[in-house]
Amino acid sequence: MAINKNHEFEDLDGVKCAIVEKSATPHRVAFLKNILEYNRYKVIVVASPPPKAAPAKPVAPTVEEIPETPAVPAPETFTIGVTDVTFNPTNAIFGRLLKAPKGHVITLAYWNQKEKEPHDEVPYFDKN
Repeated sequence: MAINKNHEFEDLDGVKCAIVEKSATPHRVAFLKNILEYNRYKVIVVASPPPKAAPAKPVAPTVEEIPETPAVPAPETFTIGVTDVTFNPTNAIFGRLLKAPKGHVITLAYWNQKEKEPHDEVPYFDKN
């Protein structure tokens, strides 16, 4: 059990894992798996459980009040974990511990997929 929300653990496929991200889309899984495997982490991905159903309303509506909407399937999401239980994504990003396949340091913007390519960002304390 994690002490705080930033460092979670779960058993994924019977293996104790540090959770990297929950409810990730298939595109996000491919992106993060590529980065983590390049940095020599063993990645385990499992399907996320379906969302909990909303509680039923206590008063039953009449037939006229029920709108006819087709059932929308829940989006398929995944939980990503690594077998190294000391891994913490926040510490890895801000500690500049992760590298991209081209050798650049992974920044927060690249991790969140706000940038297309990583670039070596000089920390504010190293700028002249």
